[in-house]
Amino acid sequence: MSEKRKRNTYSPEFKAKVGLEAIHGLKTVNEIGQTYGVHPAQVTQWKKAILDQAGTIFEGKRGPKPVAEKDAPDRLYGEIGRLKMELDWLKKKSGISLP
Repeated sequence: MSEKRKRNTYSPEFKAKVGLEAIHGLKTVNEIGQTYGVHPAQVTQWKKAILDQAGTIFEGKRGPKPVAEKDAPDRLYGEIGRLKMELDWLKKKSGISLP
């Protein structure tokens, strides 16, 4: 009978720790893999993933986020409706009868 092995899952923190250690280059990938009980190819993949995503970390700009274009019409129609209701209420309370 063949025995099924459970697939290992690692937390993002663990992957970052191992990947950053590989980037530092103080130990070889094989030594890091042996230290943490991870295959060296996996260490290389995590290192590559960190380096690939490093350029996007600082892309976010400060300030308010832009309004999504698909939400803008709904938001604007809602505001028009609210303002129309306020105008009708004010007309009623002031006694002015405008078309």
